[in-house]
Amino acid sequence: MQLLRVREAINMALDEELKRDDRVIILGEEVAQYDGAYKVTDGLLKKYTSKRVIDTPITEQGFAGIAIGAALAGLRPVCEFMTFNFSMQAIDQVINSAAKTFYMSAGLFNVPIVFRGPNGAALGVAAQHSQCFGAWYSHCPGLKVISPYSSEDFKGLLKAAIRDPDPVIFLENEILYGSEFVMSKEALSEDFVLPIGKAKIERRGKHITIVAHSKAVDTSLNAAKILARQGVEAEVISLRTLRPLDIDTVGKSVMKTNHLISVEEGWPQCGIGSEICARIMENEVFFHLDSPVVRVTGADVPMPYAKSLERASLPQPNDVVAAAKKVLGVK
Repeated sequence: MQLLRVREAINMALDEELKRDDRVIILGEEVAQYDGAYKVTDGLLKKYTSKRVIDTPITEQGFAGIAIGAALAGLRPVCEFMTFNFSMQAIDQVINSAAKTFYMSAGLFNVPIVFRGPNGAALGVAAQHSQCFGAWYSHCPGLKVISPYSSEDFKGLLKAAIRDPDPVIFLENEILYGSEFVMSKEALSEDFVLPIGKAKIERRGKHITIVAHSKAVDTSLNAAKILARQGVEAEVISLRTLRPLDIDTVGKSVMKTNHLISVEEGWPQCGIGSEICARIMENEVFFHLDSPVVRVTGADVPMPYAKSLERASLPQPNDVVAAAKKVLGVK
């Protein structure tokens, strides 16, 4: 067992995959000489040289296109966006080139590429740098979308993403980069890989199911601690993967607890919680619900810059507690 920060776990995964497969390359802004804007690629340039860890100009559309071309030519690029907000400059490449090529070539050409970087709200970076792209990208067929929470999940799922034959959107979180998590002996092994498309039960409970992804898992776990002191045992599920969505794990939990809330930092309309609600409604699990599903989301506004307003715009543990009590009909 060992404590490892999220950025260290991602770095370990990249290091191991660069070592394992000489087709793997990393490219993006400041990934090489500066060791990454968030020090995720620390030391990799020195170890693997500029042939495999490549600094690019500030042109997301350009280097995303180059990375897709490299994938079609037989390499396995890991393309870093300094923030996924900047991926909007490259969204044509991601959606119309990477996501659709396998289908439009009748299965002749895979695009084995990972687009990774920080996603969602950080602190004090205002409206243009604080969007969650989980719902945006999981809307699109041809992409797999991963949004982990813990160091172990980041490592195992990034390794799986790099090995996958199809394009993967790998959503990280800037605030989680410095968070420490316990890593098992198995997870520290170079052979550790997690399956894409499988959720994880982070906390067992019997009264209500709370489903979240990325940093919202931390918010949900803190809410669960508050609820436990009031006699409510919440089961907290980390989705880990947004597409494909593991609705089976959610459904089995709901069949046990008979109550469900979803938590996310993204906007409410057409969000991940909306998709969960729809899937449950369309499933026989619906008949196990004792009350309607409630969504806890970010506020339906562009992110304010002021610290107090920023906090009010994001779900807090007390918001999750209030939603749980509403679903359970307790005060």
